[in-house]
Amino acid sequence: MLSFMVRLVIDTNVFVAAMRSEGGASRAVLKHALTGRYTPLFGNALWLEYEAMLGRPIWTGETTGDERKTVMAALAKQGKWISIYYGWRPNLPDEGDNHLVELAVAGNAEAIITHNISDLKGGELAWPGLRILKPSECLEVFK
Repeated sequence: MLSFMVRLVIDTNVFVAAMRSEGGASRAVLKHALTGRYTPLFGNALWLEYEAMLGRPIWTGETTGDERKTVMAALAKQGKWISIYYGWRPNLPDEGDNHLVELAVAGNAEAIITHNISDLKGGELAWPGLRILKPSECLEVFK
């Protein structure tokens, strides 16, 4: 067991994958965040992305809308809210992903957990101490 809380930025695509399936690495990462093993970091932009996903017609029958809202409320309670006072603009291929790196840097995160590895590693600014990991890699690295 870890002797410290692992601070992570959990990308929206991991949240969606976790809520659309009954198992898998994304769901395991989310469970670890809900039980306090990982500390999810949130900023306004990421939280708004989570909320926006709730209204989209992408969901399977694995969870109901109320269950997804309950999980989000529990994540908010477990997580740490980070204020970002400056923009680093790592200039990622998808401008919409820059906020994830900014949040991770501002919150001193160990890693960003995402299914979008290639886009998040493609920025002009590099952060040597920040890992970009898939959910399965996260479970291996932060056992």
